[in-house]
Amino acid sequence: MTDSGTDSGGTDPSGPLAGVRVVELGTTFMVPYATELMAQMGAEVIKVEPPAGDLVRWIADPTGRGVGPVFMNANRGKRSVRLDLRDDGDYAAFLRLVERCDVFVHNRTPRSVASLRIGHAELSSRNPGLVYCAVRGYGEEGRYRDRPAYDDVVQAASGLAAAQTNGGEPSYVRTPVADKTTGVFALSAVLAALFERERSGRGQAVEVPMFECMAAFTLFEQQGGYVYDPPRGPAGYARTAAEHRRPYRTADGLLGVTVYTDEQWRRFFALVDRADLAADPRFGSVAARNDNVEELYAFLADVLRTRSTQEWMADFVPAGIPAMPVHGVEDLFDDPHLADVGFFRAAEQPGVGRVRFARFPIRFSRTPAGSDGTTSEPAAPGEAR
Repeated sequence: MTDSGTDSGGTDPSGPLAGVRVVELGTTFMVPYATELMAQMGAEVIKVEPPAGDLVRWIADPTGRGVGPVFMNANRGKRSVRLDLRDDGDYAAFLRLVERCDVFVHNRTPRSVASLRIGHAELSSRNPGLVYCAVRGYGEEGRYRDRPAYDDVVQAASGLAAAQTNGGEPSYVRTPVADKTTGVFALSAVLAALFERERSGRGQAVEVPMFECMAAFTLFEQQGGYVYDPPRGPAGYARTAAEHRRPYRTADGLLGVTVYTDEQWRRFFALVDRADLAADPRFGSVAARNDNVEELYAFLADVLRTRSTQEWMADFVPAGIPAMPVHGVEDLFDDPHLADVGFFRAAEQPGVGRVRFARFPIRFSRTPAGSDGTTSEPAAPGEAR
């Protein structure tokens, strides 16, 4: 089996998940994101691709080699094998992989699971210690169980798209937040099951349904009056729905500012020569500010237009007021803080050349994480044996 890691030697043997072997049967973003995080923490991740390869290989791929930027970010440091699970020989090779792994993760519908013979019963009978993680659109016990789901669909269904507006047209978050958030749910579930297995010695099935995860994610602060039964007010969270909650215009650019605590507001009011507003009953407490957030944020927007971004930053940083200039995606590659922490890592991608990746953002004091390996074509079925 070919190793996806070249320049850096694949998975990091010193990571906190060193020694954990993961078999992934996933495509698009959700499962690959979860297992990529595992790989960066030192797990050995073996990606099972269909005969044609993962369709994400060719998204925005300028090379025609099946190593587009999304695919490389989602699968660096993994190993890959091409298998047709409907072929008996390839299926047997797949079972041999599962027999020697700790975790199996997939994002297939229940119908596809039955068709491919990859259910928990089939696989756990061969590996009783297996942590079997099914990441799917909808929970298996519900009526939507067999419906296909993608990020946009779940953003719509979970209330997240509607929460982006204040009574206007719903809109999607422009990053696939449902896919990536559910991927993090899957990671946390797998880690919890592995921890439990250390105590019991037994594996188990884990279901991570995208719709339910994102409904819970949205309701965290948006449930509002519906947390009471019967409801005592509308759903929603006034601060995040405020018309003026957006990057603010300065005299020469855009600034992200969140003045939040009592002390931060006192400092801000003093900076703009309106110390009297700190004693205003509309703005003197978190509850009062939340009730009058439209008026407060309108005032903030008007004041910020009077000075340049750098002038505001020169006052906000020493005052401890959270603020940052608005970055474009390209600006991240020149950010001095990210340079200080060594955020971007370079590697050589075969057939492509030099590439850059964001390192694993979390630090471990004893078991440093961060597999920075590149990606390759999947191995042939026979090489999986």
